[in-house]
Order: sequence, then structure tokens, then C-alpha cells
Amino acid sequence: MTKRPVIGTKTMVVSPHYLASAAGARILQKGGNAFDAAVAVSAALAVVYPHMTGLGGDAFWLTYSADEGRVQAYNGSGRSGYGVHRGRFVGEAAIPRRGARSAVTVPGMADSWDAVLSRYGRLSLAEVLEAAIDYASTGFPLSPDQHANTVLAGASLSPEAAAIYMPGGRIPKAGEKFVQKDLARSLSILASGGRDAFYKGEIAGAICDGLAEAGGYLLREDFADHRGNWCEPIRTDYHGYTVHQAPPNSQGFAALMALNILEKFDFSGIQHGSYEYYHLLVEAIKASFRDRDSVLTDPEFSEIPLNRLLDKTYAAQLAALISPRSAAALSSEPTGRDTAYAAVVDAEGNAVSFIQSLYFEFGSGAAPGGTGILLQNRGSFFSLDPAAVNTLEPHKRTFHTLMPAMACRDGKPAILYGTQGGEGQPQTQTLLLTRMLHYGMNPQQAVDEPRFVWGRTWGEPTQELTVESRVGDAVLEELAAAGHKVRKAADYDGLAGHAHVISIDDNGYRSGGTDPRCDGAAIGW
Repeated sequence: MTKRPVIGTKTMVVSPHYLASAAGARILQKGGNAFDAAVAVSAALAVVYPHMTGLGGDAFWLTYSADEGRVQAYNGSGRSGYGVHRGRFVGEAAIPRRGARSAVTVPGMADSWDAVLSRYGRLSLAEVLEAAIDYASTGFPLSPDQHANTVLAGASLSPEAAAIYMPGGRIPKAGEKFVQKDLARSLSILASGGRDAFYKGEIAGAICDGLAEAGGYLLREDFADHRGNWCEPIRTDYHGYTVHQAPPNSQGFAALMALNILEKFDFSGIQHGSYEYYHLLVEAIKASFRDRDSVLTDPEFSEIPLNRLLDKTYAAQLAALISPRSAAALSSEPTGRDTAYAAVVDAEGNAVSFIQSLYFEFGSGAAPGGTGILLQNRGSFFSLDPAAVNTLEPHKRTFHTLMPAMACRDGKPAILYGTQGGEGQPQTQTLLLTRMLHYGMNPQQAVDEPRFVWGRTWGEPTQELTVESRVGDAVLEELAAAGHKVRKAADYDGLAGHAHVISIDDNGYRSGGTDPRCDGAAIGW
């Protein structure tokens, strides 16, 4: 049975861990705004969901300032090192996905905290990091999700990381007190010294020295020269809403392409949960993925023709190619899926939709230099093929799956939404928005309904359409008959990701929905 959404009259926080949501709510109650609260949530997630996200990872942000009256994007993704190039991996089929040599991009998260607070925040970095530092230094009850992921990936951790996440050589059980003293110290250094303490000071030095000892390539100048950037979001209009996404190197434009395609179909004649509904969404997503995979990389290295890709005429051409009873053939590379999405809306009308990640569970598995900071392995998605658009080059951002979303109505935020899940992010986002706009679902209903994920996971030779069994055998059989390679998944399967939504109604009430697949909470005031 679907639970009711949480409704706040003034504020709302949603995240995949209740302690992170509580950290954001606490900031709002002490006078901080949505931007302060969002950074507090982000930092807390870096502590209480360390297998999904952390100081060693990246973040993308969509912000709406009530004073400015506009949506802005911040690209908090890092670049490969100046000395990182294809020649480092001669004789290897791909960049290693684990270990120090996989962590070839600079972490962008700490810089993004500084950027958001410097531009829009009301409180200091030290104030908004208080909860995260406390969780790290005094401990918190280890989540079932962290336990399950440690069982899954614990063997890939470096000795230094294993000492943190498997203390004494054993995997902590869910509910056990979990302490991260080294991470608490790094957060405290950052809180007192600001972003330069991370990128130009003790933390960067310790990480680079530790990486060098383990065969990694990042250098102090790679950290010192890092800056994320504010940028205009990309957008499309869909049934009375303006939907915003972060621009490339984010894959967000794929979701906008899918909406443009779906706009050509009449949903009033399509029953929710039917074969027609799922088939249409899958085919629209696949059509957008075909273009995404051919062009997405760092736009400073290769032109990405967004004007053509987001053109409504082009969408009509793609829509006309969709067969109502036949699945199109498409192949794509598998991507990491371990991510944390969260959102905050405050009483003044400010709103933040943001997402952060280590890429794989526990990222590279390396936590060098006694910092307690797990480094992402996002750079492992670079290609070693010199002809590939996303080929590895020095000081380059890679194709990035992170994509927070914000739909506005009459120029103001109406729906903030996103999900964990790599390839699944544009797919689940499309499910969420169509359910709310076409079928009148509230945020919790939209999150709770069955989900699918199309694509190839690591180690699988073929593309599959993984569909939760709650969809029903009749629909699954129709999908298979149309040529989809259907794999039935368990109800509320973790493969479908952790989705969260905030909607704002005409009364200004904020409704929050969080995913039953994780440890999240919606907290309204």
C-alpha cells in the first residue's frame, strides 16, 4: 500500500537517509535557507551514506533563488589530471574500475559546497557542516543499505579503506554504531579552512601522496586548479511546465529529449501501468540514448549539438520512428549506479535539487592518506579508444550520469525530482514526471509505483529491460512479445534506484515523497 506523502506548509527536505534529512531540517529551523540546508544534507550524506557519496566524489546542482527569480546550474564535476592520458593504460582494455589508478578525476563536491554557500547561503560552512562532523566523530547507526553494499563490494576496498568500513576485518551489521574519525578530521579541516584547505592544503597533499604510493596519478596542481562552474540550465517545455536539467557533461539532455518525444503522444488514451505506457517510455528513452551515447562528453573538448537534439521538430521525427508493437534495437555501455539525490525547499520560495555520487558503490575503493575520504572512480568511464567522443585526455571531464531535475510552472519551482541509478536516472525521472502530470499522482504515489530499468549491467552480454514483477505477468508477456528482453525483478528492487520528489501546490504547500528502497525521509515544517 502506498504511504501518504509528507506535507509541509513552509519547508520540505527529502533525501535517501533520514539523518541527512534531519540535518537539513535543523538548519532551516535555526534560520538557514534552502541553500544552507542543501549543503548540510549533502555533507551529512557524505558521512551516513558513504558507499554512495562522499567528499571524494562529484555533485550537480539546480538552484532557484526567489530573489533572482531564475534557475541556475552548478557543475561540480572534476577533471582528469594533467598527467592522466591514454598512454598510462597501454595494453589494458579499459581503465581499471577499482583501486588508485581508477580515481583519475579530481573530486568536485567540496568546491560545489563553497560555490552554493558563497552565492546564496546565509550561514557559514562551519555551521552547515556541524551535523556531518558530529555523525562522523560520534557515530550513527549503520544503515541496512551500507551493510548490503559492503557485503557486495567489501572485497574491492583498499587495505586503508577496508580498515574503515570493515573494522577488525568484519562487516558491521545494520544498526551498529559506525564511527569515521579520519573523515571527521577532514571535515573539520574543511570547515575551519574553507575550500582551499581541501584543494590547496593539507587534505589535497595527503590524498596525492597516498595516491602516488598506490600507483595513482593525481597531483597537487590538479587539485589546486580545480573549479566547478555556474552555468545556464538546459530546458524544454512539457505540458505547461518548463523542465530544467544541468547541461553537458551531464546526461540531463537525454531526459529532455525523451519528454519532447513523449509530447507527441496522447496520454489520455494510454492507461497507466499498461503495456502501451511502459513500451512508449522505454522506446522514447532509447531514442534519446542513441544520440546521448554518440555525443556526450566534456563540451570543452567536443561540440554537443544541443540546439538540434532539443528541437521539437527533431523530436517529432524520433517519435514517428517508434513502433507500437516492436522494440527498437540499441546497444549501450553499462554505467555505475550508486548515487544520492536530495532536494530542499524553504519558506521563502528558494529551492535546490541536487545529486552526488562516487560512481560505483564505494567508488574506487581507495581512501588514501589517512583522510578517511573515499575517492570516486568516475574517470573509469572514459574510453581508451582515441576515436571515441569520450576518450581519455588530460584535464577533461567525462560523460556524467548525474542529473538533478526541476520543473517550473509560471516561472516558479513546482516539482523537484531525481534518483540514484546511472542509466536509470533519465528513465525513472520520466516515469515520475509522467505519473504526476498525466495521471495526477502525488510525489509518494509516483515514487511507489513499479519501475523499470533498460540497459546492460556490468558483466551482462545483452541489453535487458528489467521490470519489477508488480507490473503483472500480462504486461511483461506483451513487452517480451514486442521484442524486449524482459527480466523480472523483485518488488521494490534496488536496481530501480532511490527516487525522491518535492512538489509545490497552488497553496504553497510542499509535498515530499521518498523511496521505500532506501533509508530516506521527507521532513516538512
